[in-house]
Amino acid sequence: MACPMCENDTDPKYRPFCSKRCADLDLGKWLTGSYAIPFAVEEDDEDLAQALEEEARKPH
Repeated sequence: MACPMCENDTDPKYRPFCSKRCADLDLGKWLTGSYAIPFAVEEDDEDLAQALEEEARKPH
């Protein structure tokens, strides 16, 4: 298996990376938002959020 950052052979100590440096570079990308998991906002979700907001505004 190759390191996903630099394509060198992996080191069992840092697997799936080859070194602490590559592991830290990958972590830095996650922390700065360079990596993101895409998602789509469904219209149903927006309708539900709006309904919840309206319900919260009603006097009880």
